[in-house]
Amino acid sequence: MRNGGTAVAGDRPGWVASRGGALSGEFAVPGDKSISHRAVMLAALADGDSRIDGFLEGEDTRATAAIFAAMGVGIEAPSPSCRIVHGVGIDGLRPPAGPLDCGNSGTAMRLLAGLLAGQRFDSELVGDASLSQRPMQRVAAPLRAMGAAIDSDDGGRPPLRITGGRLLRGLDHETPVASAQVKSAMLLAGLYAGGVTGVREPRPTRDYTERMLAAFGWPVDFAPGRARLDGGHRLQARDIAVPGDFSSAAFFIVAATLVPGSSLVLRSVGVDPRRTGLIDALRTMGADIRELDRREGLCGPVADIAVRHAPLRGIELPVALVADMIDEFPVFAVAAACASGSTRISGAAELRVKESDRIRAMATGLQALGVDVRESPGGMRVEGGRLRSGAVDSLGDHRIAMAFAVAAQLADGEVAIDDVANVATSFPGFETLAQAAGFGLRRA
Repeated sequence: MRNGGTAVAGDRPGWVASRGGALSGEFAVPGDKSISHRAVMLAALADGDSRIDGFLEGEDTRATAAIFAAMGVGIEAPSPSCRIVHGVGIDGLRPPAGPLDCGNSGTAMRLLAGLLAGQRFDSELVGDASLSQRPMQRVAAPLRAMGAAIDSDDGGRPPLRITGGRLLRGLDHETPVASAQVKSAMLLAGLYAGGVTGVREPRPTRDYTERMLAAFGWPVDFAPGRARLDGGHRLQARDIAVPGDFSSAAFFIVAATLVPGSSLVLRSVGVDPRRTGLIDALRTMGADIRELDRREGLCGPVADIAVRHAPLRGIELPVALVADMIDEFPVFAVAAACASGSTRISGAAELRVKESDRIRAMATGLQALGVDVRESPGGMRVEGGRLRSGAVDSLGDHRIAMAFAVAAQLADGEVAIDDVANVATSFPGFETLAQAAGFGLRRA
């Protein structure tokens, strides 16, 4: 981190961001990443052909599609954001010729660990340098309890080497940490297990896997905080319309809230209550956010989100909201930095094992811009105030990079944001859309 003066970009691909104008217009953000991953997975295992519209054209989701192509699934891309998946049936996957590369996607690796645990063949899941440092033990342990054979490097980190041909048994499991990825991995393993697989959570998490399994015809019993299914059924192909990704919309929601004069509408965004804790938190701080034309989609409710500028005040973030906004904490920290008074975040230790240590990354970056931030093991205290010019390192974390692009819209000068290449994993076209909305943002 480098402080003060005119920001200078580092050697890695970066942005220079600064105050733009008031944000305005109506926009659509890319398709939901979590749903895009699951849509390809379940369509691949289904009987028949499925069409996926709104598929996220990001590096993470393309990696998932490539993994299933490597296991014999025919996947066509007739147009951008569309995939036709020729399902091979629940037992139709073929042994891959080599390791399966998840790129930067923890979602892909954790869910695939469950799905591949029930196959007849051996497989190996690998990832990039960042993913290779992320812990997988919380997924591997319950899968092993179901009978899976999963080997990993020291500390439970990738690569994951999965031995095929194991007889899985259903397990009634209570997760110590609220995690949709752990729950989903177990449910996908449960498709191949004998008996009933049940998962109970300390707090409800997003239920995309349960909803989509039901939509593909697999009997599943679920309610907030619990899910149960048994093996021995089949999935039936169906068409899927993927809504806009709330986590992508979050950057524009916060920016429009903070920048004076802004009025923005984001069309057809997924607003499942297990994803929209950020809206609840911002409204508590005084934000003007409305949901328009709310309707029910395959994977949960969808709405247009209208945002107008409003001054924010600091809050003590309710711990109950943490699981419902875990991916939005980087940009929430920016909102806290621009609010009047103090904001305290706790109960979010999960942020330390994301693509980066997001607590440390946001605290260090905001401090470089003159914000008083104090870390704690599971969060931080942020004192709202003026942001100055400076330079920050995103540490290759897409959400950190985009969060500081938002922060720069309120800064007194230019902010150099280093290492932004991984934005393409989740939000291809962010720069173009941000510029169209009114951001001051350019390549370094």
